[in-house]
Amino acid sequence: MRIVEWIGIGVLGLLLLLAALFIRREAIGRRGGTIEMSLRISSAVAGRGWSPGVARFVGDEMRWYRVFSLAPRPRRRLSRLSLHVQERRAPDPNERLVLPADWVVVRCGTEREPVEIAMARTTLTGFMSWLEAGSAGPTQLRYAA
Repeated sequence: MRIVEWIGIGVLGLLLLLAALFIRREAIGRRGGTIEMSLRISSAVAGRGWSPGVARFVGDEMRWYRVFSLAPRPRRRLSRLSLHVQERRAPDPNERLVLPADWVVVRCGTEREPVEIAMARTTLTGFMSWLEAGSAGPTQLRYAA
């Protein structure tokens, strides 16, 4: 009987964890202005290092939250005042294993370091509009062949 109790406690813990992740996701998206977006955390290995998440636009800032995290604060904050697009490209063959087929990889420059983000092709238009609304001039965008 003790084994059954421990299994039940484990299943209950797993269900509570999943419920907490769902509630956190709903709390982030409740006020609107969110998109699904992956951010490249590490570029040590080609095609790897992508982490799925949700980005929320708050004024001149884009706050990125990891999907599989219970942290109430964003993992990364990007200011549109210092963010500029350097390149847009299709995912390479290794990245296609972790990113959906219709997504686009955008390499952006920041004050600190370049950052790569991936989002749906349809979401890119809204992201570019948000980015250009905060800049003094047009965003420089190069299309990769």
